[in-house]
Amino acid sequence: MRHVRVFWTGFVLHFKNLSASPFMMMTAAIWPLVYATLAFLMFRATGQAPSLLYAALGAAVMGIWSTTATSAGGAIQQQRWYGILELLVGAPSPLILVLAPITVAIAAIGVYSIATTLLWGRLLFGVPVHIAHPVLFAVSIPAAVISIGMLGLVLASALVLYRAASAFSQALEYPIWLITGMLIPLSLLPVWVHPLAWALAPTWGMRAVRHAALGGDVGAPLLVCAGLTVAYAVIAVTLLQHFERLARDRATLSLT
Repeated sequence: MRHVRVFWTGFVLHFKNLSASPFMMMTAAIWPLVYATLAFLMFRATGQAPSLLYAALGAAVMGIWSTTATSAGGAIQQQRWYGILELLVGAPSPLILVLAPITVAIAAIGVYSIATTLLWGRLLFGVPVHIAHPVLFAVSIPAAVISIGMLGLVLASALVLYRAASAFSQALEYPIWLITGMLIPLSLLPVWVHPLAWALAPTWGMRAVRHAALGGDVGAPLLVCAGLTVAYAVIAVTLLQHFERLARDRATLSLT
């Protein structure tokens, strides 16, 4: 229970802090509206989407990933720039419990994306917001958010010694939302992309959200999403331990 309390306290603190940032709020609330407008116009013209709600949900989760890709890759580097990385590493709690709330909170800011996108679609394009399985939808949204946050933590852990970590993670923004089917169905992508897509938790999180909203099997995508999220946590712990040891050996923990 102590670990859960540490994670929850860190998550609430960072979520409040990020919610007060004009840049983060612009990223979470305005960019998804651009994605949603493009998606609505494109799918309305071609008639390729099952429904405009399909496009709205995809644009909303794209907003969550965009927020994460913009900030999560350099999240650990940012703590170093603030001069508090040494304090975080020296904290009695495991390092993963100190850093995971940061990237999960960054992803959770994307909840604003869901609200603004659905509202935008309803008011401007008349998209009916009818959720087939409201309870499962309420469960699948946090599952998708946490999976995206943990993927961001893996990026942050892998790129912690790379000076251009933030720029590199931003470069992954479009490839990730493309191959995870957030807006374009996987069936339209080359077959060789599919194994990579199935290895990414956001793919399953997106599928769970859509199935909960439009109708379909939600249990299997949620289970796979949860399993991959746990795997990401294990990978992040391993990377953090490795890079922490390297930083201690080289005495570079506090260097920019």
